Amino acid sequence: MPLQPESRTATRQMFFDVWRKLHNGEPLSALEEVVAGVIRLHPEYQGLFEADPGASLDRDWRPEGGETNPFLHMGMHIAIREQLSIDRPPGVKAAHAALLRRYGDAHAAEHAMLECLAESLWLAQRENRLPDEQAYLACLQARAGH
Repeated sequence: MPLQPESRTATRQMFFDVWRKLHNGEPLSALEEVVAGVIRLHPEYQGLFEADPGASLDRDWRPEGGETNPFLHMGMHIAIREQLSIDRPPGVKAAHAALLRRYGDAHAAEHAMLECLAESLWLAQRENRLPDEQAYLACLQARAGH
């Protein structure tokens, strides 16, 4: 189900709030620490948080126009980190370890996972069903070279 506009705005605002807290030296919650870690990995998006939030809170990034939605991209990193923290789907931690060995870099491994996750979510949305965890794991394993 797509995010409702209010929910999308609130989620995006959280990124701006975390950025502000980071720069003001304010304490962060556990979730905000995860968000901050993802923001730190993406210097290409950090300028977005220094600009007027109003320009980004309601903006639609169009893939058909070659645009990448920075909030979606970073949100998927957060989703992957959550998957890894609870090993859900079961086996995702092992697949991540194999990707780490292949790529030698945690960020690159997450990007490989992100592509599989995006495909899994797109197919589920297109076919109006839950994501296929086994297909997702198979994609991860294939990217790891297994």
